[in-house]
Amino acid sequence: MRSAGTARWSAHRPPHATTVHPLRLCLAHLGRVPEEWRPHPDPRDLSVGIVHLGLGAFHRAHQAVYTQRALAMGTGNSWGICGVTERSASVAEALLPQDCLYSVLERSGDGTVINVVGAIRDVLFAGGQVEELVDRLSSPTTHIVTLTVTEKGYRFDPSTRRLRRDDPELLADASGRPPRTVLGQLVSGFEARWRRGGQPLTVLCCDNFPHNGATLNQLVDDFCELRRGPAPVLQDDQLRSWLTENVTYPNAMVDRIVPATTADDRDLAARLLGLEDQGAVVTEPFSQWVIEDRFAGPRPAWDQAGATFVPDVGPYEEMKLRLLNGTHSALAYLGALAGFEFIADAVRAPEFARYARALMDVDVTPTLNVPDGFDLNAYKSDLMTRFANPVLRHRTTQIAMDGSQKLPYRLLGTISARLAVGQGPRYASLAVAGWIRYASTGKSDSGTVLPLDDPIAEKLRAAARSASSPGQTVAAFLSIREVFSAELAEDPAFEGMLTEDVGSLDRFGAAAVVAALGD
Repeated sequence: MRSAGTARWSAHRPPHATTVHPLRLCLAHLGRVPEEWRPHPDPRDLSVGIVHLGLGAFHRAHQAVYTQRALAMGTGNSWGICGVTERSASVAEALLPQDCLYSVLERSGDGTVINVVGAIRDVLFAGGQVEELVDRLSSPTTHIVTLTVTEKGYRFDPSTRRLRRDDPELLADASGRPPRTVLGQLVSGFEARWRRGGQPLTVLCCDNFPHNGATLNQLVDDFCELRRGPAPVLQDDQLRSWLTENVTYPNAMVDRIVPATTADDRDLAARLLGLEDQGAVVTEPFSQWVIEDRFAGPRPAWDQAGATFVPDVGPYEEMKLRLLNGTHSALAYLGALAGFEFIADAVRAPEFARYARALMDVDVTPTLNVPDGFDLNAYKSDLMTRFANPVLRHRTTQIAMDGSQKLPYRLLGTISARLAVGQGPRYASLAVAGWIRYASTGKSDSGTVLPLDDPIAEKLRAAARSASSPGQTVAAFLSIREVFSAELAEDPAFEGMLTEDVGSLDRFGAAAVVAALGD
């Protein structure tokens, strides 16, 4: 990959960002980096055309890289990115002193490839720069808004895909405070754009849930309705009419494994570059981006950079969510219970490798609508290789985060589809049982504490406290409507499988149960 750079320095750059360590990666020191690793064109020649909400490692290793590749092909210099960090200022503090430059290290058993990325031209912290964010969203030079804020960032009910109207943060934003939620920020920006006679806008969700664009469209409409309330902030429905006519929400599917960056990763980047890089990200060589071709205005030449534009993302989305993400979650919960710190360690254990492949082959594959010409067997084999990448230190507990938000899309869809045709999804059921045991006990089979990082963690703990047997635990968890639909929760075959699996995990441990299921 040849990196592509991005834009003029933003007027919003905080004063503290002017001090740069003499050995820090930045524009002034970019000439120290080998030519083939530098971003092209020069980042100073680019202007911002994209606002991205959720400036984590995934965006920097995925959408920003595609944008940079497109820029390097000479397809226009107006597609620099203004990245917005939502929960913490730490990413801004890492990138701003580096003029928003950072390196991407693609690592595999064959070695490491490094490139400096310059596609991000400005970074805002939403917690302290709301006015600047609204100004960016309403700017006539902004044509696309992209998002990677994780499923929980949208504050919706996975079972209905509608806004949680009792969410206190959403209610506070709807009452007119400076917005802190993603929905509040978007709608504030849309309203400012509308009042400025704004041009059409494309909002491209890149988070992992089905029909992500269509769902976000509905959530925006729900939030507008919430704002109207008994004392409307909006005087009429003109904004909603403008949104319907001028804003599109293409569905999209993204795929790339991006573990959390470690101190060792940053040390490797520094050794390769000869410069300190606090914004370095590590990823795998594989990358995929499938986008519904439904834009309200111009877009970068992402297709020339490797993205695929299609009329219907659905089949690709379903394959990725159920095969990659579903198996990833299964390995995370069962692997963590068995004492594996990293996904790669779990999948290199023969019994876990057999289980992962059986989950894909036996339970998931019959539920898929595979696009014509797509080599599904090769895709599944590639997934196993990617999971086992020895240099991607992807922690099981990291993948285990936010299970209540992820399971409905990653595993429960597979289970429902198999039950509908009278088949027992044994492998997928065991994965859900692994999540229940992980969430209810909070420790591995050897007694190591496992963190429960979930938006409804207290509800999960309360369900666990209310039960004293595997059957009671399963019943308590199945009653949680944020995770399980009433139809699935009341299926006796599924409840029976889960009860058996949770009991087996309790008596024998995850490693033994996984091994027995694979025999």
